[in-house]
Amino acid sequence: MPSEIDKQKLLSLMEIYKKHLEKELGAKLESHPEQPTTKEYQEFKAEFLPKHMSLYEKLCNFSEKLLKIKPDAKKAAELQEAIDITHLNITPAGALSFSFLIPLIAALFGSLFAFLVFQSNFFVLLFVIGAASMIKPLGKAPIFIANNWRLKASNQMVLSIFYTVTYMRHTSNLEKAIEFASQHLAPPLSLDLKKVLWDVETEKYSSVKESLDIYLETWKKWNLEFIEAFHLIESSLYEGEESRRLNALDKSLDVILDETYEKMLHYAHNLQNPITMLHMLGIILPILGLVILPLVVSFMEGVKWYHLAVIYNVILTVVVYYLGKNILSRRPTGYGDTDIAEENPELKKYRNVIVKIGSQELQITPMVFSIFIGAALFLIGLSPLVFHAVGIPDFGFGGEDLTSSCGQRYCFLEYRNSATTGEEIGPYGLGAAIASLFIPLSFGIAIGLYYRLKSKNVIKIRDKAKQLEMEFANALFQLGNRLGDNLPVEIAVGKVADVMEGTVSGSFFQLVSLNIRRLGMSIDRAIFDPMHGALASFPSNLIESSMKVLTQAIKKGPLIAAQALTNVARYIKEIHKVNERLKDLMADIIASMRSQIKFLTPAIAGVVIGITSMITAILGKLSGQLQQVTSSVGGTDAAAPTGILGIFGDGVPTYYFQLIVGVYVVQITFILTVIANGVENGSDKLNERYQLGNNLIRSTILYVFISGAVMLLFNIIAGRILTATLTA
Repeated sequence: MPSEIDKQKLLSLMEIYKKHLEKELGAKLESHPEQPTTKEYQEFKAEFLPKHMSLYEKLCNFSEKLLKIKPDAKKAAELQEAIDITHLNITPAGALSFSFLIPLIAALFGSLFAFLVFQSNFFVLLFVIGAASMIKPLGKAPIFIANNWRLKASNQMVLSIFYTVTYMRHTSNLEKAIEFASQHLAPPLSLDLKKVLWDVETEKYSSVKESLDIYLETWKKWNLEFIEAFHLIESSLYEGEESRRLNALDKSLDVILDETYEKMLHYAHNLQNPITMLHMLGIILPILGLVILPLVVSFMEGVKWYHLAVIYNVILTVVVYYLGKNILSRRPTGYGDTDIAEENPELKKYRNVIVKIGSQELQITPMVFSIFIGAALFLIGLSPLVFHAVGIPDFGFGGEDLTSSCGQRYCFLEYRNSATTGEEIGPYGLGAAIASLFIPLSFGIAIGLYYRLKSKNVIKIRDKAKQLEMEFANALFQLGNRLGDNLPVEIAVGKVADVMEGTVSGSFFQLVSLNIRRLGMSIDRAIFDPMHGALASFPSNLIESSMKVLTQAIKKGPLIAAQALTNVARYIKEIHKVNERLKDLMADIIASMRSQIKFLTPAIAGVVIGITSMITAILGKLSGQLQQVTSSVGGTDAAAPTGILGIFGDGVPTYYFQLIVGVYVVQITFILTVIANGVENGSDKLNERYQLGNNLIRSTILYVFISGAVMLLFNIIAGRILTATLTA
């Protein structure tokens, strides 16, 4: 370790060399040069990368130490490319080792657990097959993560070119332009751009252009227009004439906008068949197949309701989700929104339920309401099982019927003795079937309420900001014209606020003007002050970037600022026009998916449950009648009725059957909502949560209402027909 004296000698030697350089160069050297803002890249990465990705890194590194399975050269290169894109600190060997270790552990402990708890070879085999089927997807986990990363990043590509071009129009500095873009973009593209600068700062590459070109190579397979746009931006640095430089910048934005529309056009045309297949495989065939399943189960011994639950609520759900993710992975570059609460930490409080008590604000997490309401509904759904467990006697309604277990035509519980094992099974009662509707209702309401309460306040703020963005182009045109008349920016802002009075843009500029006139703020503080600045009430990266362009360009004079704002306004209008055309392309497909989510799926499932309940009631009633006939017939003639009785079996109680279908409706609504939002908006998590809240609540309530009404109607009709037939 060097001593304190050695350190002092080293510092004095540095000072001597610095003075010598100052004398040679004729310039003053800074003692502590300002470091680029990308010094926070590592901290930014640690904050942005989700915890589950950090856990995945640890598991991969641990698996590599145990197994050390190395992939072939081709697969290793593919995995390494995905690892570089997602900034994961793992190796291809670690990812492949993880894909074998986890299924091996799952197969071993899962099959052991299934054998000890369920005593069923079905579940042992299910765990072994399920673990084996996990090997290939887990081996491609970095590729799946990279695809998701690209989907999120592609949502911000148009804006990244917009921010870079906007900055370089008034300051031709590529490094500063990329830094400006990284500050206003959402992750993960902002992380990528910070990494570009970080690689220059750490001397991995000698220049920003070299670092940027290496990064752009990672998009060569997916977004050539993004690469072409950045190359046009780079070419503007070498143009001698100002008009040619500006033309190259304008051309770069035109290229990515035109190519985005063309790619989305092809994507929309090619989307019809995958969506139709998803609809048939995930909704129509499974739910219509449920009509036949009660009969199949009735005539097949050994098939239980939990076997159907595994097929529908696990296997089929995973398949539909996988197909949906494949559809989203092919989505090209788009233009989407972000969760403003992630970018503005002060808005995170609006994810909670805010209760005002006097001058104080009490913040309650939505989880509290969701768990309370969900638990209450779930307990109501479990009441038939609880009543039977504690020994509460069965009761019913609908008139006297001595053939039933409760003495009434319709029983609440209706437990029967199995025709094959003699054990007591059920509940088969209509009351229990109605009560079971509260279990899927508990899941749908609880999950939907959580997402709705978490996103409702934030999305209102974002919608307000989006409304401002739509008007902002006109406001910027007017502000640019005022500055073009050589008015000071402080006066020009007030003029625009008066002209646009009554609009959201007018309110924004009115707030800026008030801050300048009443609080004596500069134009910078009037806009960007954390407490009183206008942006505090209108959180929007697009508006913030436009205002930063204004404050930086105004230093070069009102005419330069006027030209900069006019071009920003034109860019905003062009982006908005392309975005609306993209939405128009997806309109038919999105409308079809929304109708499936909001009406078709719950309605079809509700009718199927009603039919199933009626079939189960008819078979149960006939089985009971045949048992009476069997007990009353003596001698050798008893063989015929007993043979007929054996055909029907026990069947699946409507109580459990409804649970399978009800939970599947909640699951398929969740999956289709995620896919529909991804197709329309890309990786927009805020809108996804808001749509999940609305759709889960509405679809589940509609399913429960239709199921309950159809079950009551069909059972009443079936009961009257059977009573009349048997009486006759």
